[in-house]
Amino acid sequence: MNSRKLLSETRRTFPATKAPCQQPSWILIVDVTSPSWSNTCSVLSEALENTLSLACSLTGPCRVPLLSLYVVQNQQECLLPFTQVKENFARIQACISEIRSLPREGSFPQGGHGVVQAVQDGLQQFKQYSRHTAAGGSTNSSVEITILTSQSSKEMVKQLEKTLKDIDLVSLRRIQVIEVLKRDFLEPEDVELSLSAEEPSSNDIAILGMDIDVQTVEDNVISLEMLFKTWLHDYSTEREHLHLLLPSGGFSHATAPKSTLMCLKCDLQERLLDPALLSGTADGSVRAADLNSPCQMAAWPATVLHKLRVVKGLKSEGVCESVLYGLPFIIKPTSCWKLDWDELEINQHTFHALCHSLLKRKWMLLAKREPQNTGPNWNITVQSYYVIIPSDSATLLVRAVATRELLLPLTFPALLAEHPERVQGPVESALNSLEVEVAYNPLHLKSNLYKYLKSTLYKPLQRQQAQPRDQRPDRHQPKQHQSRAKATVAPLLMAPSPVQASRAAAVRRDSCSLFPKK
Repeated sequence: MNSRKLLSETRRTFPATKAPCQQPSWILIVDVTSPSWSNTCSVLSEALENTLSLACSLTGPCRVPLLSLYVVQNQQECLLPFTQVKENFARIQACISEIRSLPREGSFPQGGHGVVQAVQDGLQQFKQYSRHTAAGGSTNSSVEITILTSQSSKEMVKQLEKTLKDIDLVSLRRIQVIEVLKRDFLEPEDVELSLSAEEPSSNDIAILGMDIDVQTVEDNVISLEMLFKTWLHDYSTEREHLHLLLPSGGFSHATAPKSTLMCLKCDLQERLLDPALLSGTADGSVRAADLNSPCQMAAWPATVLHKLRVVKGLKSEGVCESVLYGLPFIIKPTSCWKLDWDELEINQHTFHALCHSLLKRKWMLLAKREPQNTGPNWNITVQSYYVIIPSDSATLLVRAVATRELLLPLTFPALLAEHPERVQGPVESALNSLEVEVAYNPLHLKSNLYKYLKSTLYKPLQRQQAQPRDQRPDRHQPKQHQSRAKATVAPLLMAPSPVQASRAAAVRRDSCSLFPKK
């Protein structure tokens, strides 16, 4: 498969946007026709609510700018038209309540046509939304679609390929087909996302002009939560995030000129969310000045190209963890689409070679951050240093390391060789009573953060609350009544797309406008 050429052409179909944060909008399509929907419903609702409570609480640019949600029963139904995620948690929560109230135990016959129709409808709505917001100066040029289903992912992909091959997909960055697998019992350490190795054939990619990712995920809260949390990562590929500068191997250390450097082009990825970004106001004013601190390197948003010049190698056993500070970041070879494939391939192989060599030597690297702007000579620049740590994977870990000015004096008393038995015995007894784990797994611990965020974000909707589902008129009306139902909500919704008009889909009376007020 000639994936190099095809993917290169695919990447170049996405034009640059003016916004500094180029996060895609998301369309989530939930197929509820599975017989196991009874269990999936509760875990999906909790996982989605948890993730979106984080997205609404994080300060700074919104990581999930727009969200639309469809459910597929006998036919598709748009529970949430495109909505700005921030400041709309109450509306999102009401939508999740709608999901929880859906009939269970396989109440609907299986079939993939509703999913395909939801994809078409979502793309049409995104196109109309983009045209509307572009007129007001806002830009959001790409969308990703996540389909959750218990049907065969292969069959779903075939239906998508057949239907979408003649549709304009320029704004569509990717489709994820997530096959939800039901398991009777799962240990916490086994619930990380399980990615399948399936790929569409080369002809499929050529026809679609975009990627279809097929994945499998376990039917539990943590697995689905980790899936939705991928939305919080930085998806900008306009340029690399980090240049890692090493001395050129063609010269000895003593004779190499400073201008002769080997440059590895890398991306930064967060390993953890900064807890400080979850406190304070929701308008992003908190810690805004901290992102420009000379002692802090931010991976989000990736608006600055960082440069780290490697100055020394360090023996791994010679670095004391007490002098490391700040959040860790993961370094990966860049996936910037502006680089040609030959350069990307050489860069990736060089990065892997560096990882292997560091592991073999049991080294870390000490690197100095290059100043962003070179001003007049009399300007004083505070320099910051970082330790780069290898791992068994094709990634590096970067941590800030203390310098002389930050270090406080501290004495470390020598450890006594012998202790009285009257104290040694109780200590040993206390330690023997503890349960011991081979490795620390953060998935075992909860801090009630989700409950706290939901309580602070909760704002009752001001308009009339939705009626209980059993008291509402049937959404799936016969076709002869469809036009009448749509006419009653015409002031609240955009003009229906040709796809919408061709099938029986009634829209909720309490739906609100797809377009933000100017």
